[in-house]
Amino acid sequence: MKQLMIGNQAIARGAYEAGATVATAYPGTPSTEIVSSFAEYEGVYAEWAPNEKVAMEVGAGASIAGARTLVAMKHVGVNVAADPLYTLAYTGVNGGLVIVSADDPGMHSSQNEQDNRGYGRFAKLIVIEPSDSQEALDFTKAAFELSEEFDTPVMLRVTTRLSHSQTMVEIGEPQAFKLKEYVKNPAKYVMLPAYARGRHVEVEKKFLRLREYAETTPLNRIEWGNKSLGIITSGVAYQYVKEALPEVSVLKLGMTNPVPQKLITDFAGQVDRLVIVEELEPVIEEQVKSWGIKAEGKNIFSLLGEYNSELIAERLAHVPLPTGFGLEGDVPARPPLLCAGCPHRGVFHTLKKMKLTVMGDIGCYTLGALSPLDGMDACICMGASIGSALGMEKARGPEQAKKTVAVIGDSTFVHSGITALIDVVYNQGHTTVLILDNDTTAMTGHQDHPATGKTITRQATRKLDLLALVKAIGVEHVQVVDPLQLNDLESSLQEALNRQEPSVIIAKRPCVLLHPVTLASRYYVDDELCTGCKSCIKLGCTGVSFDDENKKAIINPGCTACGLCPQVCKFNAIKKMEV
Repeated sequence: MKQLMIGNQAIARGAYEAGATVATAYPGTPSTEIVSSFAEYEGVYAEWAPNEKVAMEVGAGASIAGARTLVAMKHVGVNVAADPLYTLAYTGVNGGLVIVSADDPGMHSSQNEQDNRGYGRFAKLIVIEPSDSQEALDFTKAAFELSEEFDTPVMLRVTTRLSHSQTMVEIGEPQAFKLKEYVKNPAKYVMLPAYARGRHVEVEKKFLRLREYAETTPLNRIEWGNKSLGIITSGVAYQYVKEALPEVSVLKLGMTNPVPQKLITDFAGQVDRLVIVEELEPVIEEQVKSWGIKAEGKNIFSLLGEYNSELIAERLAHVPLPTGFGLEGDVPARPPLLCAGCPHRGVFHTLKKMKLTVMGDIGCYTLGALSPLDGMDACICMGASIGSALGMEKARGPEQAKKTVAVIGDSTFVHSGITALIDVVYNQGHTTVLILDNDTTAMTGHQDHPATGKTITRQATRKLDLLALVKAIGVEHVQVVDPLQLNDLESSLQEALNRQEPSVIIAKRPCVLLHPVTLASRYYVDDELCTGCKSCIKLGCTGVSFDDENKKAIINPGCTACGLCPQVCKFNAIKKMEV
């Protein structure tokens, strides 16, 4: 039976058909739907882990126990999980272990566009790359087989376009996979130096076998066409090549680590011109050139961003890039914004008003950095806000702490903010931390986390008490405020900043999209009182706009009656009325 599936759903289906019974992840775009889709199948275990390192370790334990296991994360999540990942390359597996790295060329939802094929080379892991949803399913199944055959984790590397593009998929029945026997084997799984030295030898032996396997695997294939131009490509870039230049010869690499030296050499010898088309880093190109093969690649294509079929046609066939439909000047810009009624908006309005230095973090609230809120000074990675705020204080002295705050979401705090707060307490910092608790992991699609009290399948579980946790860490000054009450928020911040000790403010209000309600009241603008000062517009809310002709503010239908704009109006021009 065929179904239309996005790549992420197909990966989940492939794991299910391969007999995987355990899947773990931390949600991160573009990978989120993989494990949430897997969780819908009967007879399997799936979880949201607190972070990617924990997810990898849960996956390691399940694999050692004999289960086929899937671990999924976005590309930067692999950085968090790198410590166990590298060592798992030494220990090997029992049940097959597949790690999905969802890379993000073009940075649609990420802070960088690193190319995680590099992890395969560094750790000497198998890396395979599907190019559509059918291959996503098929390659996932193949990955489990390869993992067990070669006693190694396998990285299934995908990108945003594959993760979120839909193609038809032929689905099959799940394989009956018997849990493998667990046998105690410290020399294989306990990585003391004496044991690890022996395991490193095994890694090198396996990789020699893998080099031979890469030459004949059906994951790699040649599609002969016009031999005046031969293209080596992989992943979704293969689709761009086939659309732009259907007549050329193509070597499609489904396995991109290790790459097949003999197959590539033979292919190169039969084409007049060899071009390597790969997004981001020249991973294949550098290896091909190191063998003395003449090839082109990054001299034609950029290291930056996504490719597309038009770009390839323009660079290789000199087809002019399309100019659009003449609407470029008429379509207004649509920058990303916090939702109308978002509880984060009042926080960043207040931080900007108080002229504070704000060390930010990853989540919806990162949008508070954009105009007109302009409420963030730095954002590096998940959990970095607290440590970087402490660093500013230690570099510039105690006075800096009086005008610096760290802003972090509830899910991100659980992910990697807890240890940083311990650092603040342990090293006698005076850092003020704002935990924006909206009761969800909102940016990636409202996934649960330990502080929501729900599992990935929405089952009730023990709820992590952030207030009790913060106090247990040693923070004595902790307040809980409603971020939509601006005066209370500002007073709490002022008090915390003036203390010579760590302080935590939990700004607690659910995401406005979690619990839609029928409004009992709405706001309107009294034209007689509105002066056109635009104080309400500076909130950056789509619920209010400005009539340039009449020089008056307007409350739009999207208003959620959160109550922020009447609080910032100096002329009492925004009134409430019952519906």
